[in-house]
Amino acid sequence: MISGKLFKNITIFSIVMLIIATAFVGIGCVDNQETTEETTSEDATTEEVEAESIMIKGSDTVLPLTQAEAEEFMIANPEKSITVIGGGSGVGIAALIDGEVEIAMASRKIKDSEIENAQANGINPVEHIIAWDGIAVVVNPENPVTELTFEQLKSIYDGSVSNWADVGGEDLAITVITRDSSSGTYGYFQEEVLLDEEYRQDALVQPATGAIVQEVGQNTGAIGYIGYAYLDETTTALALDGGDGFVEPTPENIMAGDYPLARPLHYYTDGEPTGLAEEYIDYVMSSTGQDIVSEVGYFPVN
Repeated sequence: MISGKLFKNITIFSIVMLIIATAFVGIGCVDNQETTEETTSEDATTEEVEAESIMIKGSDTVLPLTQAEAEEFMIANPEKSITVIGGGSGVGIAALIDGEVEIAMASRKIKDSEIENAQANGINPVEHIIAWDGIAVVVNPENPVTELTFEQLKSIYDGSVSNWADVGGEDLAITVITRDSSSGTYGYFQEEVLLDEEYRQDALVQPATGAIVQEVGQNTGAIGYIGYAYLDETTTALALDGGDGFVEPTPENIMAGDYPLARPLHYYTDGEPTGLAEEYIDYVMSSTGQDIVSEVGYFPVN
């Protein structure tokens, strides 16, 4: 038989254990709630980061400009992220059509066939002209040729002429260099110079503008075409005659519209841009953004 004193001790012990157990249950509930709140907060933060990131892809001509614009934009807005990738105008437009990017870069206008493909995929391409560019036809600095007519240039690129002696130069074989067909510059040059005829079959195809600069700089007989911003001391830009006399590719001549190979540079978005895409394009079109256009070597639109 349990004594009264022992019964009293057991009762007190039981009450104490019940209090301790209840306290641990409470702690567990609090920890659980805190974990849930932390997870929810992390999820919200992740969604916010994703919402503040965009991807831009396309033209290698527009690439250095967009890289410079995006870098300055992110310095001013460190919580926002912009990824910039080249590959060619066609590559960028295809990525926009597939919904892979927010902005496509292009050194040419979007084709009717691309618009049809986009619309079939629920994409509505909207054009934004962000700058102007001049296409420079370049040769090796050791080449004595300093100017070509459009007729001479066409004959070189369609295969009618294969020696520099035939266009006023030395007796030297011409190495013709072109961009790949995904390049907007490739298409623009084909339209303006070749009059939509085919490039010569033995033309050396390069996947990027920088590769053309390198090849021309190393090959005395080479000729290529590049965006004005890629000009440096390793190549010589030719004066061209599109029918109104020879004009050099200078900033003044390009901006005045006198140089025959001047063109606009484009961004394309799905519909009117919103969110970070809109904020970034507004920055590019602002006075600050257009100053960067000039600094990189292109020409502002306003």
